[in-house]
Amino acid sequence: MTVTVRHSEMGALLGFAERQLYVYKRYWVWEVVWLFYSVVSVLSIGFLASGLGTLGAGGESFDLRKAQLYLLVGALLWGYLSLVFMEAAYAIAWERWEGTIEYTFMAPVRRMTHLMGICLFAIGYGLARTFIVLLVAVAIFNIDFSHANVAGALLVLAASIVPLIGLAILTSVLPLLSPQKGEQMSFAVQGFMLLVSGVYYPLSVLPMPLQVAGAASPLTYALSGMRRSLLEGAGVGDQLPTVGILLAMGAALIPAGILVFSWAERRAKRLGLLKRSG
Repeated sequence: MTVTVRHSEMGALLGFAERQLYVYKRYWVWEVVWLFYSVVSVLSIGFLASGLGTLGAGGESFDLRKAQLYLLVGALLWGYLSLVFMEAAYAIAWERWEGTIEYTFMAPVRRMTHLMGICLFAIGYGLARTFIVLLVAVAIFNIDFSHANVAGALLVLAASIVPLIGLAILTSVLPLLSPQKGEQMSFAVQGFMLLVSGVYYPLSVLPMPLQVAGAASPLTYALSGMRRSLLEGAGVGDQLPTVGILLAMGAALIPAGILVFSWAERRAKRLGLLKRSG
């Protein structure tokens, strides 16, 4: 009797393990994406070390204060920029979990109005949270922004909102494509943007393919422009080329995001992916 029970438990043990294997085989594409996110996280740490090395290049002594400001500004801006496009993805995922997404899609409003409202909240919430973090960082690290050009920095920040809205809309599509893994996929997108956008290091330390990807990221120009104003005092006139690039990217990303979201919405309705249990 005891031997039979043990064999039964062992069979159940292996059965549960086999069931998980088949679940992962069913969604293997998403597992590859998650593996990619893990690789990106490790590479970011390595490139961070390389980026710090460039601050003391050319025979100059390593400037710890300069490195600290460079990293803190990058961390603050990344915290804001990433929050904006991640909040849109969370909003769609939360609505689906709460069971209200179908009612939202049936509401007599334009889809652009719906998505812009989500992005508007994300922008306001991101600014408020970043301001609080900035106050704490200034108090702890005694950050000196006496040479900063606030007007130039604010101009770049305002221009960066336009392409960020496009990125936010594109990211919000992911939970519609896969109820099981879409939200996690948003983290993978966030990790890739972190890798190639020069948050903690200059793009020059990246391999050429990643430099090309960084050149296509609007976050690269937003981060670079705001660093120039906050750390080097670049004024409004100096930032006009950066502002033009950001606005042009936004003009392409927002319509593309709306079109992709409309396609994903139709697909989700056809396949029954809007239900909470979907």
